[in-house]
Amino acid sequence: MAKIKVLIVDDSALVRQLLTKILESANDIEVVGTAQDPFIARNKIKELKPDVLTLDVEMPRMDGLTFLSNLMRLHPMPVVMVSSLTQKGADVTLDALDIGAVDFVAKPSALGSGLEAYADEIIGKVRMAAKVHVHARTRHPAKATAATEDSVPANQSADAVLAKRTGRSHFSTTEKIVALGASTGGTQATPEVLQALPSGFPAIVISQHLPAAFSESYAKRMDGICQMRVKLAEHGEQIIPGHIYLAPGEQHLLVKRDGARYICHLNDGPRVNRHRPSVDVMFRSVAQNVGPNAVGVMLTGMGNDGAQGMKEMLDAGAHTIIQDEATSVVWGMPGAAYKLGAAKEVKALDKIAQAMMASLK
Repeated sequence: MAKIKVLIVDDSALVRQLLTKILESANDIEVVGTAQDPFIARNKIKELKPDVLTLDVEMPRMDGLTFLSNLMRLHPMPVVMVSSLTQKGADVTLDALDIGAVDFVAKPSALGSGLEAYADEIIGKVRMAAKVHVHARTRHPAKATAATEDSVPANQSADAVLAKRTGRSHFSTTEKIVALGASTGGTQATPEVLQALPSGFPAIVISQHLPAAFSESYAKRMDGICQMRVKLAEHGEQIIPGHIYLAPGEQHLLVKRDGARYICHLNDGPRVNRHRPSVDVMFRSVAQNVGPNAVGVMLTGMGNDGAQGMKEMLDAGAHTIIQDEATSVVWGMPGAAYKLGAAKEVKALDKIAQAMMASLK
């Protein structure tokens, strides 16, 4: 079996050495070369024909985003970004995912301890990237045109309609809740679904596998393109229609019932399926507390987080929708849910918003 050929592009000799050592510890990966800047990388791509590129965000002579943009236009290939876990690093990495990078990992220098877990992560992501069919992506518009007022589900409460017209956000209850999970590829797939929904749509809670440093930037980006209000979930806040609540990195998001209201509950409990936030944790809480009034949605992602929780949602009477394999960057999480019999519908990415609205009518 042929090994996965990797080219490492990073201006730090130490990082190049460390990544080489990590990746070559896997018997199915071969580091065919390294490059200290994009100009050298360009020539080595032609010469060595790697299957996967690891790319530093910040480099001399040409920054990583400019190089990535040119690469995706002229020679699309799987790229895993190597990013610093800072606000600036988050913004640039999200831009890279918009342009066409498959996934990202933290810079080794930002880790301190935990090198063994890091090695497992980057090896897994390189293996996954090698299987992905890459194409250039277009950035999301500043504000997308959402569904019309007529497509708002008929069961939307009068309070929700009043709030939309008056700007008030006081609701006595939330009858319906959508719970959405995603991972690899989700930074593109999730906004594509959400920006197609009208402003008065029932509340949505999201658990997506992102570092804590990325959560706020990601929520702000989605808020800028969605008709609904997108924000980081806060512990104890009421869940109301027209709002999307994103689990902060390193915290599980659960939906709890408080009388006639639903509220966000955050905790920093143990990782589940190696993740915090975990989609399984959120889905399970929705199954237990919302039951048949919920809709579960599973988008692209590596691994199996959320599959069992989605099955529990289905068993509790919820409607469940998964993204199909053809439009998923990685059909790991939705595929695992499908194999468990947890999916009531399997839809292409561009049909999921429509399926959500139809299920809530």
